[in-house]
Amino acid sequence: MNKRIKALLLAAITSLSVVGCSSSKDNEAKVMRVAHNQGEEHPIHLALKEFEKIVEQKTNNEIDIQVYPNELLGGQREAVELTQTGAIDIAVGSISLLESFNKSYSVFNLPYLFDSKEHYHSVMNDDEIMNKIYESTRESGFVGLTWFDAGSRNMYTTDKPVMKPEDLKGKKIRVQQSQTNIRMMELLGGSATPMSFGEVYTALQQKVIDGAENNELALTNNKHGEVAKHYSYNQHAMIPDILIMNSKLLDSLSEEHRNIILDAVDEINKFEVDAWEDKVNEAVEQSKKMGVNFYYPDIEPFKEKVLPLHEEMTQDNEEIKTLYNKIQEKAPKESK
Repeated sequence: MNKRIKALLLAAITSLSVVGCSSSKDNEAKVMRVAHNQGEEHPIHLALKEFEKIVEQKTNNEIDIQVYPNELLGGQREAVELTQTGAIDIAVGSISLLESFNKSYSVFNLPYLFDSKEHYHSVMNDDEIMNKIYESTRESGFVGLTWFDAGSRNMYTTDKPVMKPEDLKGKKIRVQQSQTNIRMMELLGGSATPMSFGEVYTALQQKVIDGAENNELALTNNKHGEVAKHYSYNQHAMIPDILIMNSKLLDSLSEEHRNIILDAVDEINKFEVDAWEDKVNEAVEQSKKMGVNFYYPDIEPFKEKVLPLHEEMTQDNEEIKTLYNKIQEKAPKESK
């Protein structure tokens, strides 16, 4: 979207919004604006449309959910910042972005934190672990509501596949806007290039970067597979996205409406997780037709390179160390 148009749109939204749902009369539907950076076929968008249906039905349309995909209300950072102020009511933020608001989120950016998908899901579904983290950003103006599966993150490049860490030497690789991810890429030997997700396609096409790291859906939903033909399953991270909400708005709702929102996010979490695997399988098949090649390197050399980051993050912070240990304790016994 043209930056000037986007700026005008954001200004219009801000001028129309107040903290809490926007409505001019008590008997009119209260509007909740929901922003995310994915396309309309992505599991997150499908889940948010399900959220819209559930909330509107259960509140008898007293709440009007409006979902804005494709960075229509700005990139993820803009959306999170606007959620802080109440200009946007609900947004999807990557954990890599949220670590700048509370250090607890940074643990989830650690490469090879989880031993398996089962380990990953068991942690994300553990209320004892996650509820404290969701609440940790309340002073920043928002709270977490639930998580969305984003699969495993892997390397994809334009010239040749990444089969070992040495293949990243001298390569500019897009990473999320996170100090942890930047440090990870440094340890792997690549040149970390943080940028908004919406800028990646053009950057790959114009050879501003040599590659990126993400899940398979980026190849198809965002057409990265048109310009990056080598996808390597080094499986360096499983980083969920978090659905966040302006905390003052959540607290201002009636108990009935608040419970409807909280019940609905539990439902759409299950919806999105179930949809994710099907969409990944579809993306792989579609990517192959686009000419993308898939590779399966030995992941142990990648693990060895980034393990120092685990120690760096936990050695001087007892709170982070405690959280890290809780996560490790959730690993299946056979993988320990």
